[in-house]
Amino acid sequence: MGMFRFARSHMSTLFVLLASLAMSACTSTSSTTPSSSSSVDALQLTSSSTPLSGGGALQVVKDLPAPQNTQNGSEQPLSPNDVLEVNVFQVDNLNRTVQVDAGGQISLPLVGTITAAGKTVRQLEQEVETAYGAKYLQSPDVTIFVKESIGQRITVDGEVNKAGIYPVSSNSSLLDAIALAGNFSPIGDASKVFVYRTIGQNTLVANYNVEAIRAGKMRNPRIYGGDKVVVFASKSKIAMNNLKDALGVASSAARIAVIPGL
Repeated sequence: MGMFRFARSHMSTLFVLLASLAMSACTSTSSTTPSSSSSVDALQLTSSSTPLSGGGALQVVKDLPAPQNTQNGSEQPLSPNDVLEVNVFQVDNLNRTVQVDAGGQISLPLVGTITAAGKTVRQLEQEVETAYGAKYLQSPDVTIFVKESIGQRITVDGEVNKAGIYPVSSNSSLLDAIALAGNFSPIGDASKVFVYRTIGQNTLVANYNVEAIRAGKMRNPRIYGGDKVVVFASKSKIAMNNLKDALGVASSAARIAVIPGL
């Protein structure tokens, strides 16, 4: 609060005004105090967005949207390192088992490289059919199967009993992810569970209160392949730097974990 100087003739008016403001402030505080289920506000993050070294930004949001190109969550987009079986009906010499490379592309006979990462299987099938139909085949029929999906895995890190990389199904939830990781460690805070999700060039992160979810006071959010779940300690104070550092650690763990399976 700043300090103001008034002439004596206005002092009585000032007292009335200050009393009115004090009453208003008390009313406002009581109506806007964050509840335990809205812990993003309660944690008082110093900023809602910060740039990432690899490009894009880390953004704090209230709730995470479904990943892009998932038909509102009904389909899982392809990711780098996914292994695909590409079959061209009645043209066996074009059939291939291919791996999506680090740049998100696959290489096929005749048509060369095609971007696969970020697309659904059906979108990729249509693109491959278009590529073969443009010059080489009449009405090609292409079927693609996901043989191995790195994109259907999540990372659970921080104060859980079994941090690691876990496969998820098409209907996995945050409670499922916590259960896979053996629940919280003795110092893990159920109200400080943060889920990271890549949307376009940016990474979004949202805070969920698992205790409130278990009590039925908050919805149990869907978890998608590629998500990173980080649980903070009960006494930790959360700021953008903490969230950024935790993302870096979880991302490094995920990269290391997939190497042996290649």
